[in-house]
Order: sequence, then structure tokens, then C-alpha cells
Amino acid sequence: MTTPQDLLFVALDVPAGRPVEQGDLSLALAAAELLDLLVAQEATLRDDVIVPVSGHLTGDPMLDKAAASLIRTEPYESAEDWLWRRGDGLSAAYRDELEHTEPAGSGLRQLFRRADRSVDRIDSDARRHAADRWARHEPLLVGLAAALGIEEPEHEDAAASAEDDRADERADEQVDDRVDEQVDDRLAVVLAALGDALTELEAVRQRRRIEEDAFDNVWRAP
Repeated sequence: MTTPQDLLFVALDVPAGRPVEQGDLSLALAAAELLDLLVAQEATLRDDVIVPVSGHLTGDPMLDKAAASLIRTEPYESAEDWLWRRGDGLSAAYRDELEHTEPAGSGLRQLFRRADRSVDRIDSDARRHAADRWARHEPLLVGLAAALGIEEPEHEDAAASAEDDRADERADEQVDDRVDEQVDDRLAVVLAALGDALTELEAVRQRRRIEEDAFDNVWRAP
């Protein structure tokens, strides 16, 4: 599983009263893709500019599409420009991908559409992986979620932690081995770009609301 896939599940599991805007989620998923490409050494950052390093396949179809779409000629592309370009419709693309790759009957279609409250009982390997990584406060996932306004989970109690530690150690080998001392710097750059993009998107929404309100007032005026 990848960071974008895990972030999608974390966002979907937010209580129904606090849904994540799809445009915001798409930008965050693009940021998650970029972080995974950086960790996999498919690209590197020169300040806030994305410089492709490798053309190797990652083994994940969506990440491979992301890597293939990197601009490979100078002056390359800034992280924020990448978020806007790659993020267009990305949340829907990830939902479609997971629906087609998860086993039939997993219930992901109901989860994505919030068809009923029984989605809380839907289980899958993908959802469990995301939940485990979220519970461990994994920095990439928590940082991206925080940008979306999703609060970090509370620490588990001692009894639950003792039970989960053994599973955590195995999962940590997969995640932490890929995270070196440079991740904090790269994460900071990507999260800053994501924050700027989210702020700009919200400003666009506010302008549209103001314009719509002004239009409505014209028609309501005597």
C-alpha cells in the first residue's frame, strides 16, 4: 500500500459531520504521491523544484502514472505546480483504482459512497493497513492528514499497545526503512506547498461564494 491510498482511507474514516472537500483531498493525494516518489528515490527536490531521478517502475500503478507524468526537462516544475496539475480529479481516480483492485464484496463501494452506517464494519487489507499506519502516528501520513484538518489519533492505551507492538514492528520495517534522516526536510517542503495550494483553493471558493451571493442579491432586489 502507498501513502496516497492510506491517506484516502484516513480521510474517508473522518466522521460524516466533518467531511474532507474533494478538491482538498485531491491536492493532498498528489502531495502524498510526491512524498512516496521522493522516498523511493524516483525524484528529488532542488529547493521546491521536483527533479526526476529514475524512470524505474515502482510496482504501484498509480505511482507509476505519477512518476511518468513528472516533467523531465528543465526548468522542471515546482512542488505546488505539481499539486495543481497532478491533483486534478485525483481523489476520484484513487477511489476507482481501489474499487477495481480490492476483492469483490469488500464493501469499498459502500464506504466511498457512504451509502449507510454499516461502512464502519467494512474490513479489507487496504483499510487495515491504513488504520495501522495511522495508529502508529507515521509522520508522512499524519502530516498530510493535519494539512486537511484531520486530527492526529490519540495514543493507544498500554494494553492495546502491548498487543499491537509485535505487528507494528513488522510493519515498521516496511515503512521506516524507507524513511531516512532527510524525510523531515522533504516533508516540510511538500507540506508547505500543500498548505499554499489549499489556501489558494479556499480563496477561490470564497470568491465564488461572494459572486454567487451578489448574483442572488441582484435578483432579489425590488
